[in-house]
This record gives sequence, C-alpha cells and structure tokens, in this order.
Amino acid sequence: MDLHGFGASALAFVVAFVAAGLFTVIFKIVYQWVTPYNEGKLIREGNVAAALALGGALVGYVLPLASALSNTVTLLEFCAWAALAGVLQIAAFTLVRVVVMKDVTARIEKGEIAAGVYLLSISLAVGVLNAACMTA
Repeated sequence: MDLHGFGASALAFVVAFVAAGLFTVIFKIVYQWVTPYNEGKLIREGNVAAALALGGALVGYVLPLASALSNTVTLLEFCAWAALAGVLQIAAFTLVRVVVMKDVTARIEKGEIAAGVYLLSISLAVGVLNAACMTA
C-alpha cells in the first residue's frame, strides 16, 4: 500500500468535501434568504410543500457540485462552477416566482404539495442540466 499516495488522495478528498459542504451551506442560506417565505418555520410546522421545495433546491444544487468535483482540476475552478450552480438555481426559482407561478409563495405557505413538487422538479431539472453541461 502506498501510504504517501493515499495520504495525498485523502487530503484532496477532505479539501473537496469541506469545500462542497461549505458551498452547500452557503447556498442554503442564500436560497432561504431569497425566498419570500421562511422555510425553516414552515418545515417545523409540518409544511411538506416547503420541505419538498427546499429539498429539491438542495439536491438540484448538489448535483452540479458533484459534476464539478469530478471534472475540475483546481479548487478555484471548482469554486467558480459552484458559484455558477447556485446562481442558476436561484435564477430558476426567481423565474418561477416572477413569471411562471406568481402565486407560488402563497401556495407554499398554504402547504400545497403540488407547488412544492413543481419547485422540486424545476430545481432537479436545472441541476441535472447544469451538471451535464459541466462535463462538456
């Protein structure tokens, strides 16, 4: 067993994992700041629609992060792709809220599962496309 090689790989893993984790936490904070409703409060109250919407946004964000981790060479390059992935997810939510489903805020606050599933689906679609584009 090559301990030196393993040590270098393990360090690269830890750096990548920590960077991806920090970007995910930052994305979650920014996403919740951008949304006009309080996901944390709604989820604590049992609002499934809010949980679906937030969960979809998180998974939709992490998909391109995984692709970026697999396709980038430097930490700086990964950070640039991670930031772009967050911008695209937030832009997708904003587009839905402003153009496609103008009453999405009220529908999520009322706990309408259909609205939560719709937001989840949009977030996953954006994340999958984003991840695929990073491999080109």
